[in-house]
Amino acid sequence: VQLQASGGGSVQAGGSLRLSCAASERTSGRWNMGWFRQAPGKEREFVASLRWDGGNTWYSDSVKGRFTISRDNAKNTVLLQMNSLKPEDTAVYFCVAGGRIINSSVRVASAYDYWAQGTLVTVSS
Repeated sequence: VQLQASGGGSVQAGGSLRLSCAASERTSGRWNMGWFRQAPGKEREFVASLRWDGGNTWYSDSVKGRFTISRDNAKNTVLLQMNSLKPEDTAVYFCVAGGRIINSSVRVASAYDYWAQGTLVTVSS
């Protein structure tokens, strides 16, 4: 499975950006696609995830209400719309994907088998 992420860039606080990530295929049931991020000097953290079958979504508390994850079925693509961005959202964002992920593991990085190269999001104050 190949993941191709795009989007990101620089924006002022309060602005918006959209990330997208296309998967070459989906390999199994309970297929999740989502995003993690890593800020300089900090550990990698969960951002959001979407279950392809059924459309269930999960968000970290820090982005809930500001970020929206969605999918484009025809393109095997997941989108992350990021609104009301804050300087603390500055990080490298990683698109992830994996199959047979149980709900309790959705926020765990090791549950995802496939990772795209990171894309940098910079939010200035």
